[in-house]
Parts: sequence; structure tokens; C-alpha cells
Amino acid sequence: MQNSTPHAGARTGRVDGYRERLGPSLWILVAAGMAAPMVALVVTPIDTTVALVVGAAVGILLIALLILAAPVVEVRDGELRAGRAHIGVEFLGAGEAHAGEDARHARGAGLDPRSWHLIRGGIDPVVVFPVTDADDPTTAWVISSRTPDRLAAAVRRAQITRRTQYR
Repeated sequence: MQNSTPHAGARTGRVDGYRERLGPSLWILVAAGMAAPMVALVVTPIDTTVALVVGAAVGILLIALLILAAPVVEVRDGELRAGRAHIGVEFLGAGEAHAGEDARHARGAGLDPRSWHLIRGGIDPVVVFPVTDADDPTTAWVISSRTPDRLAAAVRRAQITRRTQYR
């Protein structure tokens, strides 16, 4: 589930934001939906009508929870927000978008243990933003994204906007 929407700049009217919900893949939602018949089978000895209602309610509830609990990645107000974490874009270097084999390496063997990461299964591409703040022990932010080029571009736009505001 992806929701990428631009946010208009307050004074300039320019597009300078990005938003994406890292929702579960279709296969995860199907697996959660399979809980409905399982619960219905357990409740069937009590009453078949109650079993169908409880099974459907459990399936719908699980799917809704998976979608609503999915983290959001956004660039807004000069910050990159990924889930509950946030960092000012001025502390980030140029983002590198990775897909395919490069993304597998960036998520696996190439993942620095000191980096901060928000990685979701079922979302292959990642963006790696090096942290340029010398006082920050985190070396990079590694974030899953279905549109890694757009995320990296949104951070670049926010960095340029941030720099020109202080002139």
C-alpha cells in the first residue's frame, strides 16, 4: 500500500514533500485473511452463525491492523521522518537508491550495524542516506521505499529549500 502525495510549500507553492506508507505486501494481507476461516473452524462447535461472524471480524481486524500499523516515510518541514524517527535533512548526504541485487546487498551484507534502518519485507528497493553530522554515531539511514528515486529527490529538494531559507 503506497500513498505518495506532495505537500505544497507554505510561501513558494512549490512541491517539496513526499509521503509513503510502507504497507504490507499482498501476500501478507492474504495470510492475515486466512486467519478468518481458521478462527471460524475453532468457533464452529459453538454455533455456525457465530463462527462466521467471529471469523470475518478477526480477518477484517487483522488486515486493518496491518495496514494502520504500517510505518510512514515522509519528507516534511525540513525533516525526513521514517516511522517514529526523524532527522533534519541538513544532516543527510545524497541519498543512493538501490534496487535488485544492490538493494539485497544494502539490506544484508552491506548494512552497517551503526546505521538506522526501516526495512520492510516485500519492498525490495531501499534508499541509503549517509549521515553527515560528525556528532551523530549513526552512519546512515537505510529506508525501504517503493519509489526510492522520488524519496531521494524529495530529500534533495528539501535540502535545497532549507539552504536557500537561511541566505
